[in-house]
Amino acid sequence: MRLAIDLTPAEERQLAAVAARLGVAPEALAAAALRDLLEARAAEFAAAADRVLAKNRELYRRLA
Repeated sequence: MRLAIDLTPAEERQLAAVAARLGVAPEALAAAALRDLLEARAAEFAAAADRVLAKNRELYRRLA
């Protein structure tokens, strides 16, 4: 999927500076940051769901 985003000039400079420091293209850095964000959200949701299921396991067993 191709995605276009609007950055302010300051954001563009900051992205370019960080990408240069890391030795990657700004587009690659932005894509990696988005992937990290999405993976972190998925992991947080899975952990929360596991906590709820564990906490209510006995209740679910009784209702089954």
